[in-house]
Amino acid sequence: MSWFVSYYRTTVGKKVVMAVTGILLFLFVLGHMAGNLQIFIGKDQLNAYAAALHSQSFAPILWTVRVVMGLSLILHVVASIQLTVHSWNSRPQKYAKIRYREANIAARTMILSGPIIAFFLIYHILQLTTGNIQPSGEFALQASGAPDAYTNVVAGFKVWWVSLGYIVAVILLGFHFYHGLWSWTQTLGWDHPKWNGVRRGLATFFCVAIVIGDIAIPLAVLAGWIK
Repeated sequence: MSWFVSYYRTTVGKKVVMAVTGILLFLFVLGHMAGNLQIFIGKDQLNAYAAALHSQSFAPILWTVRVVMGLSLILHVVASIQLTVHSWNSRPQKYAKIRYREANIAARTMILSGPIIAFFLIYHILQLTTGNIQPSGEFALQASGAPDAYTNVVAGFKVWWVSLGYIVAVILLGFHFYHGLWSWTQTLGWDHPKWNGVRRGLATFFCVAIVIGDIAIPLAVLAGWIK
């Protein structure tokens, strides 16, 4: 681990750690969304998916994913804070006038979207994974003991302010990932004028897909399409 610690102490090392962990977190969110969209197939499908995730045979895989994602999230947050502080310290005198050229709204809101997304993640886990927070009532379980994912999702998103908070957080997540995917690929050495248009197009496509896919669920519940 000594080589990793030495490498991480450098600015480049922190940026690479942010890039790798960011891509891992992005892939997890993409897979998580794909699983959640099974709610449009029906209650039995989504609950079968939830039961499979909580089955004993899947437990080693589930906990491996949880540990990897937990470590990735911690490293991502710590590296981002350290890089931000380093950036502030390297320029204690602020610019008299700031002109943004490459930094779009996604880049300029990264420092705000990160903490908001972290708060949303904690709330989301407490509401739909552990059941500690239930603004709509009791946390429903299936006969097998696995969460009744369909009932809990529908009941939760029927509360308008829960849906609103979720939608706002997902939109911020989309901005965060958009700038992140662009920056991470640049950090990993995939920056070239020939491919920059492709990189930006792919970042736009995947982030718009995540936003639309995720907010479709609370909107469908509020509209009464999912009951």
